[in-house]
Amino acid sequence: MNDLTGPDKNVPLAERMRPRNIEDFVGQDELLGKDRLLRRLIDQKSIPSLLLWGPPGSGKTTLARILAQCAGANFVFFSAVLSGVKEIRQIVAQAELLHKGDTPSPTILFVDEIHRFNKSQQDAFLPHVESGLLTLIGATTENPSFHVIAPLLSRCKVLVLQPLTVESLLIILQHALQDKNNGLGSFNIHAEEDSLEHICRMADGDARRALNLLEICASLIISEDKAGEDQPVITLELVEEASQRSTYRYDADGEEHYNLISALHKSMRDSDPDGSIYWLARMLAAGEEPLYVARRLIRFASEDIGNADPQALGVAINCRDAYHTLGSPEGELALVQAVTYLATAPKSNAVYAAYKAVQSDIKNTGSLLVPLHIRNAPTRLMKDLGYGKNYKYAHDNDYGLVEQEHLPEELKGKTYYHPTNRGYEALVKERLTKWRQILSERKKQ
Repeated sequence: MNDLTGPDKNVPLAERMRPRNIEDFVGQDELLGKDRLLRRLIDQKSIPSLLLWGPPGSGKTTLARILAQCAGANFVFFSAVLSGVKEIRQIVAQAELLHKGDTPSPTILFVDEIHRFNKSQQDAFLPHVESGLLTLIGATTENPSFHVIAPLLSRCKVLVLQPLTVESLLIILQHALQDKNNGLGSFNIHAEEDSLEHICRMADGDARRALNLLEICASLIISEDKAGEDQPVITLELVEEASQRSTYRYDADGEEHYNLISALHKSMRDSDPDGSIYWLARMLAAGEEPLYVARRLIRFASEDIGNADPQALGVAINCRDAYHTLGSPEGELALVQAVTYLATAPKSNAVYAAYKAVQSDIKNTGSLLVPLHIRNAPTRLMKDLGYGKNYKYAHDNDYGLVEQEHLPEELKGKTYYHPTNRGYEALVKERLTKWRQILSERKKQ
């Protein structure tokens, strides 16, 4: 039986193919290209404390190891999932011994998934990073602004890693197929070009995922009964069989979740149905809860369309109800219908702006009194106190219009709602303008 696992049968292909030096590293040219920041730091062998922020499989751990090697430093791997403050103390004690030795050696502490540490755990790093005893390299898939404490963030340079391109992933896969020491080179496997490209697309920028899928494909075509026969070939059909279903970068509570919903919201606001459908489909493909999307559409209908198209709110609510009735996948089409309707509807944030302005005035002025003439007066005492006095009943007047103030005395004459000239709201604006002219003429009489 042929063994695909190479020198150490317990080590996955992705780990065996991890680059050992900067020359073998593929991708992240924005950081590692000529005269780029990280390249200059490596050439100078001067590594400051860093936060490597990027998606899974983009090379964070590998870069940290290479940086430590280039700096001639003691590399300590530390998992925020498996370790705590007790282990930090042990690392600090070891770093102090190395620092005081006959040949002082710096220590680079690599903290994987640093965003999983709470505030007190992150605080434990601070004095040792500040004193220079430890050079901290933290890796995170989450936005450091939200997950790393400010004092630690201020002491680290944040470097953003991008998902690997299809071109970079192709280089990595081809290298794995050719490498006879750590890769699959000894099996003489041939991969059709479209099959490798499909692996890269399904890997979604993640080198680890791409190599894992390649390894599964290789294991399916290398077996005892086929050994020594025709050259094994990885085909597109084989890749599809091995992968079953693609998974996409997504975290329902993390950065990518908010990035995608923001992209959907802004595409609809900018009246782009194509971009709107794309980001909706991306969210659904990644496993987002469809009813969450439906709730956001209801909010959008009021915030960004409002009275420019009063039907938009009804469309959004009907969309939610339709999905709730049908479920997936049938109900997803209702989401698409609603998204395209909202994207192509006339836009107005006048309702949203009016509400924000009113909220601001309430915050600044407090509980202003209701004018007496529009108060309810169900008892004799209340009537004697002037409640409802001189109230004018709109239906008793021409056009249903009356000259009376409805705001507190301190806000008298203020206007909050300013309709736009778009969609149905243009009719609302015309109507309000006409009413104000009528009331103005009455005052002159």
